[in-house]
Amino acid sequence: MEGRGAGAGSGVQMCQTVFPGHANQRGELSAGQLLKWIDATACLAAEKHAGVSCVTASMDDIQFEETARIGQIITIKAKVNRAFSTSMEVGIKVTVQDTLANIEKLVSVAYATYVAKPVGAGKIELKPVKLLSREDHLEYSLATERRRIRLDYEHVFQNLMQESNKEDGYYDTLKEEDAISTDLTHVQSIELVLPPHANHHENAFGGQIMAWMETVASISARKYVLSAKEDKPSDPWERSNQAYLSYNNIATLTHLAAKPGWEITSTLDDVKIWTQEEGDVLSLKVEMQVKIPADLAFSLLSDFTRRQQWDKHYLTCEVLQAVNDDEKIYYITSPSMTGHKPKDFVILVSRRQPCKPSEPYIVAGKSVTLTSMPPSSEYCRSEILCAGFQIYSDSSSSCTVCYFNQVTSGVLPHLAADLTGSSKSIEGTALECIKFLELEGSKY
Repeated sequence: MEGRGAGAGSGVQMCQTVFPGHANQRGELSAGQLLKWIDATACLAAEKHAGVSCVTASMDDIQFEETARIGQIITIKAKVNRAFSTSMEVGIKVTVQDTLANIEKLVSVAYATYVAKPVGAGKIELKPVKLLSREDHLEYSLATERRRIRLDYEHVFQNLMQESNKEDGYYDTLKEEDAISTDLTHVQSIELVLPPHANHHENAFGGQIMAWMETVASISARKYVLSAKEDKPSDPWERSNQAYLSYNNIATLTHLAAKPGWEITSTLDDVKIWTQEEGDVLSLKVEMQVKIPADLAFSLLSDFTRRQQWDKHYLTCEVLQAVNDDEKIYYITSPSMTGHKPKDFVILVSRRQPCKPSEPYIVAGKSVTLTSMPPSSEYCRSEILCAGFQIYSDSSSSCTVCYFNQVTSGVLPHLAADLTGSSKSIEGTALECIKFLELEGSKY
């Protein structure tokens, strides 16, 4: 068994001036060329960590926020965020700098997966990444969530292909007025792999393959536009954004918890309260010491239908949709305040178990829009910015529960702000939560 990688030195930076040979007919850096640079830089970061050759396994969706033109400088920074058994997630940040105007803009933030290739018959077990900064810890935690999304995509794609085979001939019956035949947009490219296309291992590297793909896709898109009778595209088969919503839910809470500058405002034996102000947003953190196992606290707190048992700001709570085992959409109402209508919320609650004992259980909540549950005149529809729990195991019979939420200045006490107000109200709600958890825990 070979142990590879030091972790701390796996960062790589590449700077490249955009020359005419890198640009398209409009003088802009071609996406294919940028993909080649991204892959080469990220692969080098992966190999620095692994200490052996690495190959590109996948590249997440890439959004280009800015374009680069001839004469500008592209900077690509890549580092390993987390190493799994034989694969690594590499984070990539691309910026463009105009030296004459002295302006730097963000082009893209992307994530790629690389697999270490063993030497000979031996097996590789990658060493973990050394976490040296707050940003390192954040990216390390979220890498697991991003990996989950990748695996979900693969599962969804396989199911889609199976369903497509079952419904063979079904799509042939679908017709749309003024639709454009796919035959008119068909493009095929056959490439001979030459030395300039290969990496230092003499293999066609992923970035070159992505560049060829981008070229062919670009030609296909142009053929569609030229063939269209109207200057607007037809509606695609839409891809679900559920995975992104779930990831954003977990990521938002993780970033909130990791923010610096928390100021402690109150301390009891089992409850501590912190606040943080940023613009018109007030963030709250309530830490509770609970004498039950962390996994049990996680189970009880992730079931929002039980929150009425300890939170007076809950009037009703029902499950609108069980998306999967770890995601549910709830409809919640809260009691009316003096002179105000009662409030209601539609929120997505995402729950995650830790990958390692040192990591927390996470329960994150955020408002979503659901067409089947529009606002009504009876309630004032309110929004949850970010709320949820991080639960750390202290021992086999105790845990630390941290509750977080963000509250805008115009929001009255409700789900996302149920601990705002006086310290007595905050402490009282927290103590009720502890009482509920320990009473339920004694039943197991």
